Amino acid sequence: MLLLALTALPFVAAILLALLARASRGVHMGVAIGASAVGFVLLLSAAPAVLAGEPLTARIGWIPALGLDLSLWLDPLGLLFAGLILGIGLLVAIYAQGYLARDEPTGRFLAFLMLFQGAMVGIALSNNMLLMLVFWELTSLSSFLLIGFWRDRADARQGARMALTATGGGGLALIAGLLLLGQAAGSYELATILARADAVQASPLYPAILVLVLLGAFTKSAQFPFHFWLPHAMAAPTPVSAYLHSATMVKAGVFLLARLWPVLAGTDWWFYLVATTGLATMLFGAGVALFRNDLKAILAYSTISQLGLMVMLLGFGTPAAAAAAVFHILNHAAFKAALFMNAGIVDHETGTRDITRLGGLAALMPLTATLGTLAAAAMAGIPPLGGFISKEMMLEESVHTAFAGRSVLVPLLATIAATLSVAYSLRYAHGLFFGARRTGEVAAPHDPGAAMIGPSVALVLLAIAFGLLPMTIAGPLVIAATGAVIGAAPPALDLALWHGVNTALALSIAAVVIGALLLWRREPVAAWASRSRAPDAKAMFDAAIEAVVDTTRSASLAIHAASLQRYLFALFAVAVGFGIDALLTPGGIGAGSRATQPASVIAIVAWFALVAATVAVVVAQRQRYLALVFISVIGLVMALAFVRLSAPDLALTQISVEVVTILLLLLALHLMPKIPPRLSSGVRRARDAALGIVAGAGAGWAAWALMTRDIRDSVSSFHWANSYSGGGGTNVVNVTLVDFRAFDTLGEIIVLGIAGLAIYALLEPAARGVAGRRLRSWRQDMQYSPERHPMMFVMATRLLLPLAMLVGIYIFLRGHNQPGGGFIAALVVSIAILLQYLASGFDWTDDRRKIGEHPLIAFGVLIAIATGLGSLVFGAPFLTSSFGYFTLPLIGEFELATASLFDLGVLAVVVGAVMMALAQLSHVAQRAARHEDMAGDEAA
Repeated sequence: MLLLALTALPFVAAILLALLARASRGVHMGVAIGASAVGFVLLLSAAPAVLAGEPLTARIGWIPALGLDLSLWLDPLGLLFAGLILGIGLLVAIYAQGYLARDEPTGRFLAFLMLFQGAMVGIALSNNMLLMLVFWELTSLSSFLLIGFWRDRADARQGARMALTATGGGGLALIAGLLLLGQAAGSYELATILARADAVQASPLYPAILVLVLLGAFTKSAQFPFHFWLPHAMAAPTPVSAYLHSATMVKAGVFLLARLWPVLAGTDWWFYLVATTGLATMLFGAGVALFRNDLKAILAYSTISQLGLMVMLLGFGTPAAAAAAVFHILNHAAFKAALFMNAGIVDHETGTRDITRLGGLAALMPLTATLGTLAAAAMAGIPPLGGFISKEMMLEESVHTAFAGRSVLVPLLATIAATLSVAYSLRYAHGLFFGARRTGEVAAPHDPGAAMIGPSVALVLLAIAFGLLPMTIAGPLVIAATGAVIGAAPPALDLALWHGVNTALALSIAAVVIGALLLWRREPVAAWASRSRAPDAKAMFDAAIEAVVDTTRSASLAIHAASLQRYLFALFAVAVGFGIDALLTPGGIGAGSRATQPASVIAIVAWFALVAATVAVVVAQRQRYLALVFISVIGLVMALAFVRLSAPDLALTQISVEVVTILLLLLALHLMPKIPPRLSSGVRRARDAALGIVAGAGAGWAAWALMTRDIRDSVSSFHWANSYSGGGGTNVVNVTLVDFRAFDTLGEIIVLGIAGLAIYALLEPAARGVAGRRLRSWRQDMQYSPERHPMMFVMATRLLLPLAMLVGIYIFLRGHNQPGGGFIAALVVSIAILLQYLASGFDWTDDRRKIGEHPLIAFGVLIAIATGLGSLVFGAPFLTSSFGYFTLPLIGEFELATASLFDLGVLAVVVGAVMMALAQLSHVAQRAARHEDMAGDEAA
């Protein structure tokens, strides 16, 4: 339960924040801070057992056929990352309280932040690789929302798109890699995969697995050449930057490399791909960071360099290097979060992030200057801070690493990168807080309040503690996490500031001295760098995207044309082709031997009516109202056929759908020309007719083959046998929809909700531009009845509304055992609402709607999903229903089933989708009428 609570808590907070979007700022902050704090405390309560070698596990069946289960695992590595995610997430939420302006939508911001936190916690705790993929993709989506939070800014929108493109593309590669990994290991369970490392590395799939997994990890952790998205993600609010760079998102790739280290490491492939990429990234990021002037850009490129350091250490493939990487993960989280918060404070108080316009702030902002200087010193690796220890460990491991037989290359390049890191770190501290005083756009900036400064204080104290008391503060966690990374007993670890005079110390001293000199002589070097024409990764990315767009546009124009008729012809032609192939294939579609029954006179008459109405629709296609009447005849005949075949649920559904569809089409005809122009030539109509005849004959043959087939082990027999015992209902159709095949129904209502949103997107601009002009010209030719809202019709519909609502509730409640259910009830309620629009007009009805269609659709989808998740809490598969019988005085015995909640979600989505169509049709009519009235007034 603890692991489930840890995983679910951020998502619950995100949902609460979305529902409480209009609540006060204090409520929003309370929810986010409270959820992070509770999660962090729960994690700390589990830490002693985990560090003692007793990992926690939880497992709930989800989709066993795919090997996908809600399988969670808290080991020391997961504890390390979950602790960073929740702990720094708590500090970021507190910092956001002081950073965000009073008019910012904090509910939306914190909902995105908690969604991001939940996705990262899910990655850290996943014990199933398919489950990890779900959370992995969710981090890309939630980071897209966070980076683009200020959606009125072009740089935020571009940064969000760039991040989603890069990490999403890497995510596709990772999906393929982990699927192959599961195939090679014979399981998608992480614990099983880690135990089968030899089988994976011996598999011919190993090179492909390694390359695909590394693509996913490198894009997420901004490794060269996939680094370009990270600096542009700085368009996000600073709390997001602090969180993304220190504990989430970019650390996900490092976590993946550490998690799969026992399976993938130890080969030449691993060493040369991972260590080389990390070393190149470390050098590149450090070199660029030194010459940037925007504070967040300096820190962004420094993050790229620091991530390269971690990846390089993991690429070395030795236990000692893995220990150094684990310790640096802790150090980097502390000083990088503190530095981003520090940059946010400077920006908040001075109005600029341009380091060339700032300086001498120590006299005005002493506390901010102290914290920023200490954090920068930790990043530079200056003793007695924790960054010095992990940097020295890195240099020590580089000394013992040979690359292609050359023992000097790796330590030389690593020392150069360390030198550059000293230079850009010292530049950050010196350029901001010392030297000539420049205060940006504010005359007298000052230290901020406790909400902004407090989290920085905590992080800097942690960075100091990692240096002064490393074994006490970080030792047990680093040792245990290192053992989890290498999958064996951890190496002897001595975290200390002094290890005597050795090569690593000499390289570290050289890095500090040369880095200081480089800062002193930075201007000539910067001038030289500005003259060099280095490739611009962003320009290359933009050019690649533009080329892809141009190519796809050219292909689309070559293949597609603005003809719905052509699209439909191609669609049906392909379907007919597949049908013919199935018919001609041996053992394909063939008639069965089941005996037929004689047709009654009524059935023959109904069949002739169906054929006649179908032909009439084709003949009267340009007379839209008449064609609609004939279509209603077709629907009525189909409903009568369901009645004849003893399918009352289908008959009710057919009639209800038919009425709702016809009424909606009647309202839509109000906004369309009476007779459309003839668009098809005689040749094209003959072609379409031939295709229609072939398709109709094929559909008829398929229906004949289905009805005459021999029934042996049909799935329907299972539904008949288990409807009452398994689902608690005697209505097999309804039980199938809300229990046995509830997952399908969930997908269908989500699609229906998306269709409602598509209606909104298509009709919202319909009264503007060219479409609006056409609409107004059509309306001017229409003749209205002298009594546009007949009194008898109006009064009858208003009396019928409560009765129809009552009938809808009755049909909903009886649906589990008698014909009915949420879908039919929703259609009945929709018909009642539709009649109000038809009788009383758009304006009167639309003004009296008390429930919005968007919240209704969202409520329906969420309650359906919540019903499914509720079963997971009790250890049952997703969307498993439960039922029981209860007794109340006067009422007697009655049944309650959780499937009713799911059915309620179906009802809400269907009514919401219909209301969406109604609302948009009414809005189009209202706008067109207003434009027409304005035109009339101007003419008068």
